[in-house]
Amino acid sequence: MTKRIVVTGMGATSALGGTVADNWKNLLAGVSGARALEYDWVEEYSLPVTFAAEASVRPETILDRPTAKRLDVSTQFALVAALEAWADAGEPDVAPERLGIDFATGIGGVWTLLNAWDTLREKGPRRVLPMTVPMLMPNSAAGFLSLHFGARAFARTVASACASSVESLDSAYHHLQAGDADVIIAGGAESAIHPITIAAFSSMQALSKRNDDPSTASRPWDADRDGFVMGEGAAVLVLETEEHALARGAKIYAELAGTGVTADSHHITANDPTGQGAARAVRQALEAAGRSADEVTHINAHATSTPVGDPAEFTALQSVFGDRVREIPASATKSATGHLLGGTGAIESVYTVKAIQERTAPPTINLVNQDEAAPFRASTSPQQLADGPQLAISNSFGFGGHNAVAAFASYEG
Repeated sequence: MTKRIVVTGMGATSALGGTVADNWKNLLAGVSGARALEYDWVEEYSLPVTFAAEASVRPETILDRPTAKRLDVSTQFALVAALEAWADAGEPDVAPERLGIDFATGIGGVWTLLNAWDTLREKGPRRVLPMTVPMLMPNSAAGFLSLHFGARAFARTVASACASSVESLDSAYHHLQAGDADVIIAGGAESAIHPITIAAFSSMQALSKRNDDPSTASRPWDADRDGFVMGEGAAVLVLETEEHALARGAKIYAELAGTGVTADSHHITANDPTGQGAARAVRQALEAAGRSADEVTHINAHATSTPVGDPAEFTALQSVFGDRVREIPASATKSATGHLLGGTGAIESVYTVKAIQERTAPPTINLVNQDEAAPFRASTSPQQLADGPQLAISNSFGFGGHNAVAAFASYEG
């Protein structure tokens, strides 16, 4: 029998704020998190892109110093978001063997790895930190969260580029359906605003080069878009079976009604322009939810602000929704947060839950001249969602041809 999976806690930290409340407030206000990078290495390496959407609250200002020192920055963000989500969920009293971790990252501890390389070259092997490998490995966040919260059911890691954290939600959904846990801490984190990643993404023409005006650089669906903006941070959702949540009297934000995961097998970086794989992921999520495309009331789109990716997503969704895709209130929240890579699907899932909860689709900022190839129903101010039950999808697509979609529904007890 299919179980109902519900969201009982949320945490988020990004360029828009260090909590869910601050993220949501600034998202609705149309704030841009992109700003100039004020580091010597920007000029030292003559980087072609000199801005990004750095997290507005640094995790080392929240965590105690001994904890922060033994974690890569990406794992620090993961812990900050998880602490907020766990407290928000009321710190569930769950047996360690019934608590699981499904977490994600796209790149992992790139700062730890490259700082260690600099130390090796400049000071020799004896000065390389003994915790370097545990800090840089992609499963570091999942492992540390398991230790911190005493989760013994499992601690799984997904690394599928920008689809990573929605795939972690997919894993959590199936783990709960299978009875492998009663409560799962799920989400994703990334901190990869580093000279090497900026140089590499710039080399492949993926980043916006609006150095003179960072706040308007991320322009999903705009005809003048020229690439995405690097972001960082983390988001966490506490997921439970409805039975467990009700038994402990938990507040319930929404239902994770279904998920879908597919692969394009088309190109290592480019979307399949036909959108077949992405469309199948949407259909899978709706099928798992037992819902139809006609019931969807809101779309949080992947919408990275790349010239090729945005129209490909519209093509995919049009094949699912038909011309109705032009009528469903849609949001491209990367316009404000930048692209959190492995953390992006998690934070956009938080925004999707908030949209359902408050019946409000957040704005898409910097949309001045909408591209005819991506005619979503977008607005530069918040859009009111219709009355009645809500069903929303959050899309994430990643390098390697990964497609992941989460369907959230308003909770009707």
